[in-house]
Amino acid sequence: MNASVANILVIDDEVGMREGCRRALTPHGFRVSTAENGAEGLRKLREEHFHLILLDAMMPGMSGLELLDRIRQIDPDIICVMITGYATVDLAAQAMKQGAHDFLPKPFTSDELLAAVQRGLVERRRRQALKEQRQQEEEALQLERVRQEAAKIDAIESRFMLVLVHELRNPAGTIKNYVQLLRSGYVDEEEKGDYLERLDLRATQLLHMLDDLLELAHLKEMLSPARMVPLAVADLLEEVARHFAPLARAKGLDFEVQIRSRPAVMGQPAHFQSLWKNLIDNAIQYTSAGYIRVTLTEQDGKMVTTVADSGIGISTEELGRIFQEFYRSEAAKALVELGTGLGLSIVNQIVKIYRGTVQVDSVPGQGSTFTVCLPLGGPGATS
Repeated sequence: MNASVANILVIDDEVGMREGCRRALTPHGFRVSTAENGAEGLRKLREEHFHLILLDAMMPGMSGLELLDRIRQIDPDIICVMITGYATVDLAAQAMKQGAHDFLPKPFTSDELLAAVQRGLVERRRRQALKEQRQQEEEALQLERVRQEAAKIDAIESRFMLVLVHELRNPAGTIKNYVQLLRSGYVDEEEKGDYLERLDLRATQLLHMLDDLLELAHLKEMLSPARMVPLAVADLLEEVARHFAPLARAKGLDFEVQIRSRPAVMGQPAHFQSLWKNLIDNAIQYTSAGYIRVTLTEQDGKMVTTVADSGIGISTEELGRIFQEFYRSEAAKALVELGTGLGLSIVNQIVKIYRGTVQVDSVPGQGSTFTVCLPLGGPGATS
């Protein structure tokens, strides 16, 4: 900071002191403004930017010590030099404690005043340089954090792509092998029907996986659902249940839906249909005997739904992984060969969008219960 651009404010109730400071400092290139009391000084400080204040410690009304705190609230970076005719060690200590940089006892010479001002401006430059250094260090830290987060995202995306390619190659490779066998004539005529059925199953698996991937990608882009409308979610559940009831009963399962209340929830119909579709479909696939129970109720301003089964269950070690994309336990693979491993990921993403919760209680070999709670007012609603 050059003296030619430094702006100084003198706050003193003595006109002679104010004008004396002005005359002493102006020839050295300083711009000097004056105020005869604390109120005027604060007003000028709010209206104009100053680099340094020469402040009388003892003034009628608001003293310099009282003014120090007010000044620092307006501009915490400003340099204050106390001037007083009642210099004491206690006063100096109190002034420094409250933020004054220097202490200039009256009477003082022009050279002493100039030296105090220059020391103050040097200190201001030092503080500004330190502040800029800290800001640069903080910006560097922020950039490093961003870089690390970006690296984590890249690593996650890379792992996801590797898993995705692996999962897609499996059905695609099987389809290609079957086609090659059929085209090369290695399949007997009586076996062709069986091979075509396997082709159809693998193609269907691939299409389901692509459909689920598209749905999951769309859900991950959403911060909250657009165009939310009041939904009669019980009607949506009944619609989904009508589709799955024949599948459950074809396996000999006792399929029951208990609607204990019919809440109205703000949201999009497709999200609630997908939530129940994936939970009920999983329950049916991984339950060989017993029951599927679906409930819907309203509690504490939330929609609460459960899907319970008497299926294979989930071990404690696996519970933390079941919402990961493509994850299927060994028990699930052993029972159902084909599956996308994306259904619970979709459920979890829908729950996140609606700021809800999903809880899983499960015992291997005895079954699982998924409990989903969603606010009736949609995302951001408070109960």
